[in-house]
Amino acid sequence: MIWVILCKDKPNSYKKRMEVIDEHRKYLSTKPIKTLLSGPLTDISGIKMNGSFFMVEASSEEEIKKFQVNDPIYKAGIWSEITISPFNKRVDNLSPIIK
Repeated sequence: MIWVILCKDKPNSYKKRMEVIDEHRKYLSTKPIKTLLSGPLTDISGIKMNGSFFMVEASSEEEIKKFQVNDPIYKAGIWSEITISPFNKRVDNLSPIIK
């Protein structure tokens, strides 16, 4: 099943996020869950990170929660709000067209 995870940072947590960002990226590079699409949420400038977005494939919400609690950003207490929702993909303009 495909899931969307939307994580919003606590106010004024940018500095703390930057302190753990390399650990976070290292954790993600171990492929702890099948990630289909991910990246940071940003402010209107598109530069300053203020959250995280993941589209993952997982068999259960428990699998996602295990992935989350082991993430260095989660461990650092940066996210104020985490939304986890099943997702039914109907339109995909990102994937390449195979002929």
